[in-house]
Amino acid sequence: MSTKGAEDRRCEERGRTGLSARADTNMERFAALVARTLRAPVALVSLVEGDRQVFPGLAGLTGPWAESRQSPLSHSLCRYVVTDGEPLVLTDARLDERVRAVPAVAELGMVAYAGMPLTDEDGRVLGSLCAVDTTARRWTDAELTDLADLAAACSSELRLRLASRAAEDARAAAEEARATAQANAAMLLRASQEMAEATSVQDVRQRLRHLVIGALAPHYIGLSLLRDGRLTRVPDTDGPHEVEEVLGQYDTEAPFPSARALRDRRMIAIPSREDLAARYSPEAVAAFDSLGLTSAVCLPLIASRGPVGVLMVGWNRHHQPDLVEQATLNALASYTAHTVARALFLGERITVARQLQSAMLTDLPATPGLDSAALYRPAATDDMVGGDWYDSFPLPGVDGPVTSSLAITVGDITGHDIRAAALMGQVRSMLRQAVLDHPALGPAAALTALEHACLSLRLPATGSILHARLEHGAAGWALTWSNAGHPPPLLLLPDRSTRRLDQHDVLFYPGLGHPPRTDHRMDLVPGSTLLLYTDGLVDRPGRDVEQAIGTTRALLAAHGERPLPELLETLADEMAGPKADDDVAMLAVRVPLRPHV
Repeated sequence: MSTKGAEDRRCEERGRTGLSARADTNMERFAALVARTLRAPVALVSLVEGDRQVFPGLAGLTGPWAESRQSPLSHSLCRYVVTDGEPLVLTDARLDERVRAVPAVAELGMVAYAGMPLTDEDGRVLGSLCAVDTTARRWTDAELTDLADLAAACSSELRLRLASRAAEDARAAAEEARATAQANAAMLLRASQEMAEATSVQDVRQRLRHLVIGALAPHYIGLSLLRDGRLTRVPDTDGPHEVEEVLGQYDTEAPFPSARALRDRRMIAIPSREDLAARYSPEAVAAFDSLGLTSAVCLPLIASRGPVGVLMVGWNRHHQPDLVEQATLNALASYTAHTVARALFLGERITVARQLQSAMLTDLPATPGLDSAALYRPAATDDMVGGDWYDSFPLPGVDGPVTSSLAITVGDITGHDIRAAALMGQVRSMLRQAVLDHPALGPAAALTALEHACLSLRLPATGSILHARLEHGAAGWALTWSNAGHPPPLLLLPDRSTRRLDQHDVLFYPGLGHPPRTDHRMDLVPGSTLLLYTDGLVDRPGRDVEQAIGTTRALLAAHGERPLPELLETLADEMAGPKADDDVAMLAVRVPLRPHV
């Protein structure tokens, strides 16, 4: 592609993000995060378009540029990141031969600069995420790594916007088909609605089976995805077909009509079995027969970044789609392609969020004189990535008779997406820091310090937290806890009776101006088991929470003698079930009847 063509394509992609010279909430958040993380006076999300750069996200910038959220390219350091496609790191721009004449250096005092490329799915550089300092500064490797990670996250946001825009374009194409094909209009409209709600490839496969109705109503709809140079069939879990297992994968060069549709990037029609046998392999005919088909069409699925698979529509009767039906099927394939691309992209984001969340759920420390176990069970719905977590870590020694001390926490940050998982990670780390910096203070003081930090950093984290410490002295183990709106802990006593520790304060919501948080204390006798849990264990649609907590108490009493990991699995199975609507996190601590030898 020519330089001009590449530039036109880059500008087109930038425009499809919907971002320009106006504030955008997510981009503002990235800029603010860069400024805080790198302690930089100025941070920008800069996108280059034509002869200017625009700032949909900025922090610390003042004056006319901040008001207009744009500047000419003559005043831009970010343009070098876009032009070169590489990070630009300057300790002192005034000493750099290439950029020292840029007006921004002298007029605005942009001296130290660190910018990372923001790219689309094809690696095309759309702009820069940068930090700016007004004095000379040597950026550390850690700072540049943090900036690169934030730029990768910001690029993911841009790519998601592009994928969503592609889905919107596909929806518009289907609306045009509706004007010329009234017979298929309802199907296409329904497709636009259903596909917009699809959250996984399997979900796309299931929705397709119910979409094509009326005159086009097929006997079979198949979906194959392009993965590592091969086509992989997506099985229909509601109506399994043997061929989807036996021929689950095949090469794109295989003598199959679906492979040819992908190679040629066009619809391939199979009007009859005889036509199939004359042009394709015996394996293709056998697959055709096993599905009970008489005719079919195969349509390539082409998304904005290229082919993603093949859609097959087959009939158990002779059927050759006319031009209107072909247009309808092509529109459906376009919907499917962009929806599959979006589902795959969303799946990657969910995987990242799951990994981020899992990284926070570390192994529990071994504590002399205590048994402990934890369990995290994600929601059954793929896109429900929550902010639930548990934590346990030993505390440093403090003055006094305490010989051993352990901090334990269970919390739930509001939200079910990658943002909630990221906020959870920040809150968990900040709470640890607050506790370890002041080990002599109680849980209430730690939660208060956490709220003050979130408020100062403008971290939009809300939810519920139960934070406690267990201290071992001459008299045994003592529990001190503070509850920020979390479900009540349950305590199983040696006689198998249970207690609800109902004392609690308001939800964790920095900035509410609520009263000071309070500590509560009790001794734990040998043989006691303490259970902390998130609301996913007891709060489900159509279920009374208080009744569910009562059921959990009964189960705790009935199975409390089991080893803690087995006990937690039992509680999760009985209360949340195999298809929980929400994440479940649990942490159990037991004081043995006899000390460990």
